[in-house]
Amino acid sequence: METNMIVSGFGGQGTLFAGQVLAYAALDAEKHVTWIPSYGPEMRGGTARCTVTISDDPIGSPLIRNPAIVLAMNLPSLDMYEPLIDSGGLMLVNASLIPRKMERKDVRDYYIPVTTMAQELGNPRLANMVMVGALLEAEEILPLAVVKKALEEHLPERHHKTLPSNFKAMDQGAAFVRELVAV
Repeated sequence: METNMIVSGFGGQGTLFAGQVLAYAALDAEKHVTWIPSYGPEMRGGTARCTVTISDDPIGSPLIRNPAIVLAMNLPSLDMYEPLIDSGGLMLVNASLIPRKMERKDVRDYYIPVTTMAQELGNPRLANMVMVGALLEAEEILPLAVVKKALEEHLPERHHKTLPSNFKAMDQGAAFVRELVAV
């Protein structure tokens, strides 16, 4: 199985970190992985995105033209990737910052208020981990426990005090999607 995705948003929203956490978790699960970051010259506030490919077999090319999954953290990301996402793909939308619904009907879409949820947790910088939790519930890429373990093992020791809040953010993102699917 091979899954490819794009995580995209404003610089400072943790899009690159979200992709990196998924890539580390996949490596720890002995998968083949590519992670390619891309960001504008403005960094914080500019466009930032990364591509992540996770596969059971060697990956032929790290380039993604039509992603199977898109995590859109802002409106420019939805505008950019809605026409490109593969038919039957999965679009996770930050409903806190994106005021419109998708026009395409051949894509599964979930609208998750990740920024609002992160603010309710006390830190808007947790929006990326809320989105990661939502992704892992919506699509069987990796178990949530594997991603949490990778975060704990790869996060620098000086940031370990943030682990409980990151784990809680992932759990809440997963719970939100679980409730959406149950309805």
